[in-house]
Amino acid sequence: MKCAAFTNAFEKTNFPVSKIRRSHLILLLAAALLTAPAARAQYKPEKVSKKAAQLYSKALGQAEADDFKGGIETLKQAIKIDNGFEDAYLSLAGMYGELKHYQEAIDNYEKARSIDSNYFLDYNLPYSINLAGKGDFDKALDAVDHFLTVTNLNEKSRKAGEYRKKCYQFAIDYAHTHNNNGYRFEPQNMGDSINSPVSEYYPTITIDDSKLIYTRRVNNFNEDFYESDRIDGIFRKSKSLEGNINTNQNEGAQNISQDGKWLIFTGCNFPEGHGSCDLYISYLTNQGWSAPENLGDSINTEDWESAPSLSPDKRDLYFASGRPDGFGGKDIYVSHRLRNGRWSSPENLGPVINTIGDEGTPFIHADNQSLYFTSNGHPGYGGDDLFVSRKGPDGQWQKPENLGYPINTIENEGSLVISANGKTAYYASDRADSRGGLDLYTFELREDIRPAQTLWVRGRVFDKTTRKGLPSGVELTDLSTRTVISQLQTDETGNYLITLPKGKDYAFNVNRKGYLFFSENFPLSQLKEDTAYNIDIPLQPIEANAAIVLRNIFFESNKYELKPESQVELDKVVQLLKDNPTVKIQINGHTDNSGKASDNIALSGSRAKSVTAYLISKGINAERLSSKGWGDTQPIADNSTPEGRAQNRRTELKVISR
Repeated sequence: MKCAAFTNAFEKTNFPVSKIRRSHLILLLAAALLTAPAARAQYKPEKVSKKAAQLYSKALGQAEADDFKGGIETLKQAIKIDNGFEDAYLSLAGMYGELKHYQEAIDNYEKARSIDSNYFLDYNLPYSINLAGKGDFDKALDAVDHFLTVTNLNEKSRKAGEYRKKCYQFAIDYAHTHNNNGYRFEPQNMGDSINSPVSEYYPTITIDDSKLIYTRRVNNFNEDFYESDRIDGIFRKSKSLEGNINTNQNEGAQNISQDGKWLIFTGCNFPEGHGSCDLYISYLTNQGWSAPENLGDSINTEDWESAPSLSPDKRDLYFASGRPDGFGGKDIYVSHRLRNGRWSSPENLGPVINTIGDEGTPFIHADNQSLYFTSNGHPGYGGDDLFVSRKGPDGQWQKPENLGYPINTIENEGSLVISANGKTAYYASDRADSRGGLDLYTFELREDIRPAQTLWVRGRVFDKTTRKGLPSGVELTDLSTRTVISQLQTDETGNYLITLPKGKDYAFNVNRKGYLFFSENFPLSQLKEDTAYNIDIPLQPIEANAAIVLRNIFFESNKYELKPESQVELDKVVQLLKDNPTVKIQINGHTDNSGKASDNIALSGSRAKSVTAYLISKGINAERLSSKGWGDTQPIADNSTPEGRAQNRRTELKVISR
C-alpha cells in the first residue's frame, strides 16, 4: 500500500505539543499522538519568558486562522525575547513546513534540536517530512528511525513513522535504480497571461499546442473554463470560453479532444445529473461551445465520475469513478465509442492499473500508447503520485512506473498533460512564484518517462468529382505488426486529424462505400525531424476506368513474392470487393526502367498475379479479377532520379466494370 494510506492530523499540522497552551486544536491533535517528553528533557517550558509565551500563543492563533506568514513573524519576535524558546522554534519550523519552505523548516527544527535533543526526539517525524520535502531522503530516513526509537509510541504514531520510513526507502531505492543523466526539473510559471491571483488548474491542450484550456476558480467558489491561444510561440491573454458551456454551476476536470472540437468535462450537482459528479460533453460551433450534454447512463452512475481523457482518435474515453465494482476507492475505467456514436459500458482497467487505494486524473497521450495517472495505492513518495503505464504489443497495460522525484514529492500531485512532442509537460502547482493559489507551469519531462514522440496528419476527405466533403472512416495501421493503431471518423464535412507515433512505418487508409479507398504509407521509422502532414484526400467514385495506386503493396527487389506488410492493404481490397459484389477489377504491375525491358514486363506481370492470387485465396471470385504487367512502359515520374523510379515501381487497381 502506498504511504499516503496512513496520513494523520499530526503530520498535516507539523506543530509541536506546547507545554504552555494546550487549548488549541492543533496542539490537541498533536498531543493525542505523542508521549510527553518533559520528564526526560532539559528544556523547561515553564521557564520561558512570559512575554515570549504570550507572543507564542498569539502565533498559534494566527496559524489556526491559516495566517502562517503572520504567525512566523510573531514567533520571530518571541525568539528575539527568549532565544532558548524551543517550542517557538518547533512551531516556526511547522509553519514554514506548511508553506513548503522546507529549508527554513529544517533550519528551525535543527535549532530546536540543538537546545534539547531529548525534548526534540518526538519531532523527528515532522523534521523527516521536511527533509523529504527538500529531497534529502537519506537524512529523512535517519530522522524517522530516531523517531521510532521513542518508547511507548501509540499505534497511530508508530504507523505514521513506519509508513514514512517505507516512503523514504522507496525514494532512495528509486534514485539508485534510475539514472537521471543530468536531468533538471525546472518548472516555468506560464505567466500573467494564464495565471491570476485565484487558482488555475487542470490544463489540457490540443495536438498542435495551439490552444490551452484550463479551469479557473472564479471569485474563489465558481469553477469555469478559460482558454489561451498560442500565437508565434507565445500563449496570449486567456479568456472565458465562448458559448454556453460556462454556467453558475461548477465545471471542471476537462479534456479537449486533440482536434480541438470536443470538450468533455466534469459537472457536479447539475439538475439532470445521475450522481454527485457526472461527465458531460460540449461541441465547438461557429457560435462558441455548445450547451453541455450529459454523456448518459452508459457512463454516469449514481456514484462519482470525473477526470475524463479522450484518446486521440476519439474512440476511447478514460475516466475515474467511485462506482462500487472497483478494486478499492476510485478506479480508472475506459469506455469505447460505438459505430452509432454511443458509448459502451465502461471497463475497469484491472488490477495492473487499479489498487485498493485511489487512482485518478488519467491522461492518454497522443501516441495512444502511454497512460499517465495519479495513485496513492502504488508504491511512492507519499500522497498521490504520478505514474505511467505503456500499452504492450498485446494491447494490455503494463506495470505502472512511478515518475520519480522531483516530479513526485511528499505532497499530493495532480493532473499532468504532455504535448505531442513527448517532452513538454503542463501541470498545476502552488510553488513559491505562484500568482496566487495554484498556477499553471510547464517543464521538460525526463527522457525515460516520456511517451512516444508523436506526429499528426490533418486534412479533408472529399469527392474527387464534386469536391464535396465526405464523412469517411480513417484507419492507421502499424505495418510491422499489422495491428490497427487508430480508427476514426471524419466530421460531417470530411475533416480529420490522426496521430502518428514516431519510429514506425504506417499504412494510412480512408474508406467510404461507393468509392475506391485511399491508401498511403508513412515511412517514419527513420525520420528524425518533427513533421506535421496536411493531406487532403480526393476519393474516386467507383466507376469504369477509375484507378488507384496501392501504395502499401511491397515486394523484395527483383522478386514477385508479397512481403507480409502487404497484407493490410490487400485485405482492404478484399473488403472493397465484398462491399461492392458486382465490381470487376484489373491489377496492373509497373516497374522503373532499370534492367531489360522484357525482364521488367515479366516481373511486373508476376507481381500483379501474386496480388490476384491473394485475393482469390480470400474468397474473391477469379472471374472478377484480371492482371497485367506493363513493365516500364507507363512511367508516372522521371526515371532519372531515385524518387521518380520509386514512384514508377507501383501496383495499381483499375475498375473494369461496375
